[in-house]
Amino acid sequence: MAHLLTTVRLFVVVPSALVIAGGAPGGSILPALFVAVAIATDYFDGMVARARGTASPAGMLFDHTSDFLFVTASLAAAAAAGAVPFVLPVLIAVAFTQYVVDSYFLHRHRALRMSRLGRLNGIFYFVPLVVLGLAWLPPVPEGARALLMSLAQVVGWALVLSTLASIVDRALAARDPMPP
Repeated sequence: MAHLLTTVRLFVVVPSALVIAGGAPGGSILPALFVAVAIATDYFDGMVARARGTASPAGMLFDHTSDFLFVTASLAAAAAAGAVPFVLPVLIAVAFTQYVVDSYFLHRHRALRMSRLGRLNGIFYFVPLVVLGLAWLPPVPEGARALLMSLAQVVGWALVLSTLASIVDRALAARDPMPP
């Protein structure tokens, strides 16, 4: 059941990116709907896996990869539409690659090795998408829409800085030997 929820998130990656890349002209509920589906499935898949006793390192990798694909594709589309900094999805890809390589190859763990800052970033990567989803809803007045679009840019730049900090933090931590 948990994998089914994670798979649902994968199915909204491309439609979300396509709608967001178009800037949801004229207002649309679709960006908000896709983001809501992604957040809900992300929230419940781990909960279901733990409740059923099916949580595993492979499931965690599947979950985090699905999150990565969703936020990176959606934020890349938002960057193409000029709604977030273009460098944000690039840095997310670098940080996720570093996360996987560091966990499985550098430290030879059998599961992903999370960091506190990386976990927070993973959660906050959804924030500009939520803000944009709200901005593009049909009943939002133009002034509020402009304010939300500016907020998405500010949050995007804050995430650029926190992602850079996470990349540096993980690189520095990789130099220290891990406890057994």
